[in-house]
Amino acid sequence: MFERFTTAAREVVRGAQDEARHCGQQHYIGTEHLLLGLLRPTSGIPYDLLTAAGLDRDQVTAAISRHLGTAEPLGAADAAALQAIGIDLDAVRAKLEETFGPGALNQVTPPPRRGLFRRRPHVAVSEGRHIPFTPRSKVVLELSLREALRLKHKYIGTEHILLGMIREGKGLAALIVTEAGIDLDDLRRRTEQAITARG
Repeated sequence: MFERFTTAAREVVRGAQDEARHCGQQHYIGTEHLLLGLLRPTSGIPYDLLTAAGLDRDQVTAAISRHLGTAEPLGAADAAALQAIGIDLDAVRAKLEETFGPGALNQVTPPPRRGLFRRRPHVAVSEGRHIPFTPRSKVVLELSLREALRLKHKYIGTEHILLGMIREGKGLAALIVTEAGIDLDDLRRRTEQAITARG
C-alpha cells in the first residue's frame, strides 16, 4: 500500500512517527500523531483546511496531553487525595528521590519475571527504529486507500489520509478535531471540494 503514497503522504507518516516520539509515546503511532503529521505545512490540502478551521499543532499537542495524560504518574488530584488521608506526596517524592535519585518516581519499570514468562530486557527506542501503528491508525491508512479508490485516484495523497481519518471518526484525532469545533462532515465536504478544485 505504501508504494501508492505520494511523497507528501509519506512525509505525513514519517512526521507522525517523529510526533509520537516528540509527544513521549515512543511505542505507538496513533491517529493523533497522524493528525499532527497532517498539520505540517508540507501536507498541502489538509494543512490548509485544518489551520483555516482554527486547528494548530500546539492545540493538538495540548489536547493529546489532556486526553492521554503526561509522563507524571501522580498529579494534583492524587496529591489532594493522599493529603486527605494524611500523606504528604511532596515528602514521599523527596524521600524517594533521596533514596533512588532524581526523577525516580517517573522511571517506574516493572521487575523482571522469572520462569517461562520472563520479560524481555527493556530496550530503549532509538531515533531510527520503526514505531508500530495502533489498530485505529492502521484503519485510517486503510481507509485512505479506499478513499483514493472511491475518487478513482491511482495514488494516496495527504488529502486521502485526512479523508480516512474523518471516515474512521472514532480515534483520538477525530475527537480532537470535533472538540475544536470542526464538524467532520463539513471537513469531508471541504476536503472533497479542495480536491476537485485542484483538479
